[in-house]
Amino acid sequence: MRKWFVISAIVVALDLYTKHLIQNAFVYGEHLTITGFFDLVRFHNEGAAFSFLADAGGWQKWFFTAVTAIAVIVITYLIKKHHQEKLFSLGLALVLGGAIGNLYDRLTLGYVVDFLFFHIDQLYWPAFNVADSAICVGVGLLLIDSFKKSQVS
Repeated sequence: MRKWFVISAIVVALDLYTKHLIQNAFVYGEHLTITGFFDLVRFHNEGAAFSFLADAGGWQKWFFTAVTAIAVIVITYLIKKHHQEKLFSLGLALVLGGAIGNLYDRLTLGYVVDFLFFHIDQLYWPAFNVADSAICVGVGLLLIDSFKKSQVS
């Protein structure tokens, strides 16, 4: 069971370290073109995914903090209960690490630092970070796991 929490801790460490590097190297809004489709940036997201509710006036910080704290508790319980289910637990571990990484930002900074910025010509995907990536991969693994379980039933 411990390995799932170690994976979560690695995600948190990578997330916080990369955000720290960006905060020390970039000012807010700064772009560095890496390739024709990828930039490093420093953006602040006060909302949730894709800046949902980012300009809601401040209450959203506490709302998303509470939702994330509840999610952390539920995910921790699920990992403990299902620790022998490898794909399911790995997905949960990635989501847990990502949630904690973004929660830390929200509590200490009041926003989440995003810095990975992909685009095709003038079409831009919203900027994201290591925590967001871990959450997306984790949710993908949970979906795959659910499809595998439904085929067995």
